[in-house]
Amino acid sequence: MNRLPLVLLTFLTLNTFAQNNPTQDAQPIVAEGKLLYQSEMASWYGTDLFISQYKDMASVGGYFSYVDNDTAKCVFFSNAESPKVKGTITFDSTYNVNTANIDIAEREFTAMEHDLYVIRQAAMNALSTNEDGFFKFYQNTNPNLIPLIQGEERKVYVLTGTPQSGMVIFGNDYLLTFDQDNELTSKKQLHQNIIPTEYGNLQDGKQVTGALHSHLPETGNFITATDICTLMLYSKFTKWKSYNVVSEILEHMEL
Repeated sequence: MNRLPLVLLTFLTLNTFAQNNPTQDAQPIVAEGKLLYQSEMASWYGTDLFISQYKDMASVGGYFSYVDNDTAKCVFFSNAESPKVKGTITFDSTYNVNTANIDIAEREFTAMEHDLYVIRQAAMNALSTNEDGFFKFYQNTNPNLIPLIQGEERKVYVLTGTPQSGMVIFGNDYLLTFDQDNELTSKKQLHQNIIPTEYGNLQDGKQVTGALHSHLPETGNFITATDICTLMLYSKFTKWKSYNVVSEILEHMEL
């Protein structure tokens, strides 16, 4: 019995996300990546719309987004001890800011929104205390928290973003899981490092047309949901023709 190293090259183009996945195992990863993307798109555009309409930002404690059937909602909540929703921005699949529904009426959380708020706050507390040094922080970056509830699963993904122009960040991402009582049960580092990737013009004036990163065995053989989310978010900025994710598969074969 010999061990043969094989390289799995996942070749992705922007059109890949609209097509059937080549393997059944990858389908739930892509589906979750799309949910993260939809949530982050609502946050990206929802914050600008809310700030333009709401004048008492000092009373706002934060926001989160989630997908509800065919819409994505960005919810802003108060900084009170028992917070209420201060505003809700709702998008259809186009994320057209001109057709988004802007509701600034104060209201109570729905049951699902309350759970999303609770796990988001728990994740935020875990990051801010970082008692065991599990989370890593880097200059010119900021963590983005995406709470997600699907059936019995309750999770918060943590992605790393940067305000730096011409740069996209892969890696330094985490998955926090919660039980039905919204108690934190596990923390997982998805990539083992941070992967800053330039997509702006190079010094010689040429445009970056593609990029790649590799996965260690701890990350797994497939592209991650966070990778998919990031690629979709930055697709209109990068102008990449392809992006490659490489991982190593070890198979046992009879020779």
